[in-house]
Amino acid sequence: MGNRYLALLLLVVSFIACKDDPKPVFLEEELAIVEEVPEDIYEFGFNLNDYVVKRDTIKSGDSFGQILERNKVGYPKIFHIAEKAKDSFDIIRGLQVGKPYTLLCSKDSLELPKCFIYQPTQEEYVVISFHDSIHAYTSRKPIKYVEKVATGVITNNISETLEQQGLSQRLAYKMADEIYAWTIDFRRLQKGDRFKVIYTDKYIDDTIYTGVHNIKAAFFEHNKEPFYAFEFETDSIKGIIDYFNDEAKNLRRAFLKAPVKFKRISSRYNLRRRIAVYGYKVRPHKGTDFAAAIGTPIMATANGTVTKSSYTRGNGNYVKIRHNATYETQYLHMKKRNVKVGKFVKQGDVIGWVGMTGNTGGPHVCYRFWKNGRQVDPFKQKLPEAKPISDSLKVKYLDFIAPIKVQLDSIPFRDDILEETLENKNNLISFKD
Repeated sequence: MGNRYLALLLLVVSFIACKDDPKPVFLEEELAIVEEVPEDIYEFGFNLNDYVVKRDTIKSGDSFGQILERNKVGYPKIFHIAEKAKDSFDIIRGLQVGKPYTLLCSKDSLELPKCFIYQPTQEEYVVISFHDSIHAYTSRKPIKYVEKVATGVITNNISETLEQQGLSQRLAYKMADEIYAWTIDFRRLQKGDRFKVIYTDKYIDDTIYTGVHNIKAAFFEHNKEPFYAFEFETDSIKGIIDYFNDEAKNLRRAFLKAPVKFKRISSRYNLRRRIAVYGYKVRPHKGTDFAAAIGTPIMATANGTVTKSSYTRGNGNYVKIRHNATYETQYLHMKKRNVKVGKFVKQGDVIGWVGMTGNTGGPHVCYRFWKNGRQVDPFKQKLPEAKPISDSLKVKYLDFIAPIKVQLDSIPFRDDILEETLENKNNLISFKD
């Protein structure tokens, strides 16, 4: 009888236990938890997930040695790295304040640097690797060009028209200063003037937008008159690129109107100029002053060869260029020069930056213009047109632009799109009625 009661008690206890935990219990080996691994991120040719990544910019007083010492690298090793890398990159004088650098460090408690990467420009970078062996090299980030189209109708000015569409103001500068500078006066555009362009945007590493790279073709309707423009390389050796219309006529003159963009003339060529600080005596001004912020790029106004790149007390840093047997130009008061004597420069090349060196009361570039050895006012000269396209290239050019012109002509104007949309909307309302 006792055994029967014991069996019954065990049965009841089992039943109660099953009600509290209905799930069956299996004695199995515990499974390992699989950690989700982040997607590999590559930059500068390295998988960043393999390192502790530290980024910073070069500060005033920073040196390669100080940066590594702050990150637990001893001076004997720093000296050894510098000696090995000096033939590939000037570590002492090559670092500029404000430029970014990256340290790739070991993924452990010490986080010791294995690689130093310096970026002098957005595209270019210098790698100094000292993980196993020491080696240095220069490379560039991958660049992608994306072709786009834009069109607009002038209501007030071209900058406002572009801004309303969220388009880059660089398109306005390129059309006004580089393509149509001698054909259309953009200060006197008419309401209803309209344009369309095929242009290329530039991206670094697929994600970093660096702006408009070039304009492939443009069409501008000004005062009901059409103006085509097509980009074409006329000299592959010197890399000379010009813009021509649909009849192969060069749109540009041999000289740009100004050596700086965002230009404002602060003082014109004036042989009878009188200045108060000199007792209103006649002090001829044989140049044209273009006011601009310090650091603004100064461009060669025409193709030519640099004959002087020097400094004097009056001129400050200055550059002089001979363009041909007739014309020379000079650019004064630079903050810094970017060319040496003997260098061939193309129209638009940066030859220096606006400064206040020499005798000057404010930041500007004094632009001087020589014709047959005599300084003259460039705005009163009948300047020559840019070099026409050769007969041998003309046929090639016309073949080259034929499909581009078809592409350009097929782009509808923005006002035509709006009119068509409105017309379709009205037709739909009439159909419903």
